[in-house]
Amino acid sequence: MDMSHNPVLLTECIDALDIKTDGIYVDGTLGRAGHSSEIAKRLTSGRLIAIDRDMVAIDAAKTKMAEYGERVTFVHSDFRNIKQILSDLNIDKIDGILLDLGVSSPQLDNASRGFSYMADAPLDMRMDRSMKLSAYDVVNGYDEASLRLIFFEYGEERYSSKIAANIVKRREVKPIETTLELVDIIKGAMPASALREKQHPAKRCFQAIRIAVNDELGALSQVLEDIVDAMADGGRIAIITFHSLEDRIVKKSFNEQVNPCTCPPSFPVCVCGKVAKLKLTNRKPILPSDDEIKTNPRARSAKLRVAEKI
Repeated sequence: MDMSHNPVLLTECIDALDIKTDGIYVDGTLGRAGHSSEIAKRLTSGRLIAIDRDMVAIDAAKTKMAEYGERVTFVHSDFRNIKQILSDLNIDKIDGILLDLGVSSPQLDNASRGFSYMADAPLDMRMDRSMKLSAYDVVNGYDEASLRLIFFEYGEERYSSKIAANIVKRREVKPIETTLELVDIIKGAMPASALREKQHPAKRCFQAIRIAVNDELGALSQVLEDIVDAMADGGRIAIITFHSLEDRIVKKSFNEQVNPCTCPPSFPVCVCGKVAKLKLTNRKPILPSDDEIKTNPRARSAKLRVAEKI
C-alpha cells in the first residue's frame, strides 16, 4: 500500500484540533495516516487512537508511524463504535476527534476493491473486507424499489428509476458480477445528453451503492450521537465531508447541540432546561484553497466543520 498522498485540508484540520502535547486524540478514519502522522508528531505525553475499518490501512500505517511508538494505538473497527472503543481502552474523555469521510485513495486506486467505475473488478466496495454484505449482494439481491431509493437518496441520481429497472432486467438473465458490467447498465439507462456531461455517468450510483454497503450515513449519525459526551471541555470535533448528504447530517447534529432549546419562539425565557453542549468555531464550513484543489483535485468538494465542547 502506497502511503504517499496529500491529506485533504491538513493544515486546517491540525489548526482546528488545537492539539495539546499531552492530549488524547482520535482519528476515526486513519486511511493513509496523513492526518494521523501530523497529530502524532505534535504529541509528547499525549496519545492518538487511530481507527480504520480496513486492516490493510492499519497494517501499512503501523509501519509508517513506527517512530511514534506507544503514542499511537491502532484499532480495527468502525468509528461508529467509538463508545465501546474508548471504554475498552479505559479512556473517559478525549481532547479531539477527526473524521475524514472521503473514501481513502488506496481503496479507490486498487481496482480489485471494486470501488472504481473506471476499472473492471468484482463488485465489492466493502471498506472492511470481513463484512458479509458487498456491492454484489446489493446489486443482485435488492428489489427494484430498494435500488431506486438508494440511487435517488444516496446518489441523488435523477435517472434512478430507469437504472434500477435495467439492473433488475439484466440480472434476470445472469448475475451482474463486475464493475464495468454495472457501468454499462447504468449508461444504457441514460439519455445521450446525460452521457455527455462532465461527470462520469456511473459516479452517483457507485457512490450510492458504496454508502449502502458500508452503512456510511448510519455510522456517521451514530458517532455524532455518541461523541459529544466523550469530549473533554474545550475538546474539538472536526469532520470533513465530501457530499451534501454527509454535510447535512453533520450540520444538523452540530446545530442541535449548539441550540438545543425546544421552547416556542414566543416564550420570553427558556423553560425546557436544555443547554448547549457545543459551540461552532466557524459559522461556515472551511473549504480547500484554490492551490490545494489544483494539487489535489479530490479535495474539490471537501467541507470541514468544527465544533468545540463547552
